[in-house]
Amino acid sequence: MAGSKAAPAIDKRRQILDAAVRVFARQGFHSTRVADIADEAGVAYGLVYHYFKSKDEVLNELFSERWSLLLTAIEEADRSEATPRAKLEAVAGFIVESYRHDPELMKVIIVEVTRAANSFGRTHLPEIRRAYDSIAKIVADGQRAGAFRRDIDPIFASMSFYGAIEQQLSGWIFELIPATDNDFEQAKSLVTATICDGLEPR
Repeated sequence: MAGSKAAPAIDKRRQILDAAVRVFARQGFHSTRVADIADEAGVAYGLVYHYFKSKDEVLNELFSERWSLLLTAIEEADRSEATPRAKLEAVAGFIVESYRHDPELMKVIIVEVTRAANSFGRTHLPEIRRAYDSIAKIVADGQRAGAFRRDIDPIFASMSFYGAIEQQLSGWIFELIPATDNDFEQAKSLVTATICDGLEPR
């Protein structure tokens, strides 16, 4: 009986989070009120506060959920027997597919968190840095194996790699570049090629 009572609570919480994504993506985090999220979710204003202390906590939850999936994807790629280049392409593929699957959520994460260095970005720096470090490890392992040149700092390469992907996503978010299925597929390999070709031993 307890299990049947828990399910609706989980559904309502998810309903509020999903509604928040739509509102944040549509009007921006700072212009959003808790009442806007409640209206979008079709729930009472007070119910949002039952699950979350503030809209800040809602955004924190959305970021942590998605970022933890990225960290897991990077770690899984790193544990694989693939080449360093193929590992990076797997990471790029995961990020591109995340955007294709849920563009509104990815817009919120990039615009409201990872680019907000003085607010939410600073709050989540340890998590963001962990992703950079994990990608840098793939690069460093590739350098030790002779697959990548050794005169480029792995963290610099990692930030260049992630920065290239983030700019690609930003182009789609702000409709600066085409966003067809073919563009998504090309981006996975082109971002990796751009970075890895520069890392190839001379």
